[in-house]
Order: sequence, then structure tokens, then C-alpha cells
Amino acid sequence: MDMQNRENFLNKLAERMGRPRQTVPAPMPELVNNHPTTRLTDRTQEQLCNEFIDFARVMMADVVVAKEAELPQAIVDICEKYGGGEVIINHDQRLVDLGITSSLQAKYSSYVWDFSKGDENIAKAEKANIGVVYGEYGLAESGGIVLFSDKDFGRSVSLLPEKSVVVVRKSTVLPRVAQLAKILHDKAQQGERMPSCVNIISGPSATADIELIKVVGVHGPVSKIYLVIDDL
Repeated sequence: MDMQNRENFLNKLAERMGRPRQTVPAPMPELVNNHPTTRLTDRTQEQLCNEFIDFARVMMADVVVAKEAELPQAIVDICEKYGGGEVIINHDQRLVDLGITSSLQAKYSSYVWDFSKGDENIAKAEKANIGVVYGEYGLAESGGIVLFSDKDFGRSVSLLPEKSVVVVRKSTVLPRVAQLAKILHDKAQQGERMPSCVNIISGPSATADIELIKVVGVHGPVSKIYLVIDDL
């Protein structure tokens, strides 16, 4: 459709609707409140963390809180509780620095995500009983975890194994999605490379759209475990 035909079509459409053409966007209505950006921002970081943990448990996530020095043993205890077996781990230097990767490699048949191996990563994730990833942020409002994906942080690690463990720091718990959006916006404005995918995960996979009966593990992990680092 050329420009003239388009204009004729729009003019005729406006005429049939009984109103003039609108060529300038209508101004945004004045907001009734600013809750989207201010809700929960009056909480201390400790209060945010408590709300995050409480909500995560409501969403059927298992929450384990540990100091940094306790993490190598804490991750083993979690894996023992959930059946051990094969473990897949994101290729994340933060997990290495915390002693989590080496602790898992010493105890279990562990595979570290390697983007150069392509589909082999997905096959390993499908076979794994437990996947271990590092969460960028926690969200107090929903008990959700924010995961960034890139070549070293495969989405399959948190989505395909039957059990999924996410390591997250108390100091990175945000009030709600609005604060996450601001962080991502600022990164983009500064020219930083954006993650290939941003996942917000709240508890294990579940659905209740069939007769309002909740079923867990329909299209993802049956168990979601948050290993929360007490760094406050």
C-alpha cells in the first residue's frame, strides 16, 4: 500500500467512525499513584530479604540461608536432600569463587556448561537430576529470582533438570520488577551488553488452569531451591 492509498484508507476509516484523524498521540493520563516504583522501597534490606524468603516459601520454593563460608557444605547438603545423582552447573566464576563448583565436582558426577559443545549441553541438562545457577537478583514482592542468560549461563541448566538450585545474595534482593527494569535501562544507556534472555522464576514449575487444581512440575523443575547467601 503506497502512501496515498494509506492516507485515503485512514481518512475513510476516520470518517466512518465519525471522528477526525488523530495524528498526534494523546498525552498519557496523570498517574493516580506511583506505587509501581515506590511500593516496598521503604523497607530495609533485611526486611526485603525476609519478605522475599517468606513469599518464596509460599510459592513452594525451599529456602536455605547460609554464610559464605558454609556454602560448599550447604550445596552438598541440598543435593543429598534431593537425591544427588548427576549435576549440571553454569560456567559461572561466582560459583567457582564461592567454592560451590569444586564442592560439587568432588562429590557428584558434575558437568559444567560449555557453550562450545552446543547441543551436548542440553543433553546433559536433560539427564541431570540437579541444576545449579547463580541468580542476579531476588524480588521481594513475588519471591522471584532473576536469571540472566548468555553463552556461559544456559537457560537449560535451570529449566531442564528435575531439581533446580539458585544461589542468590541477600544484598541483591530488590523490592520489585520496577527496580530491575531501572537497572537494565541504566545498563543499556551506558552501552553495556544486555543478557540474551532475562528469566524471572518464582518457585517450581506449576499450573492451576485445569479446574483450579495446582499441579507441580508440568513444564519445568519439580523442586526449586534457593540457597540464600547471608551477606548483610
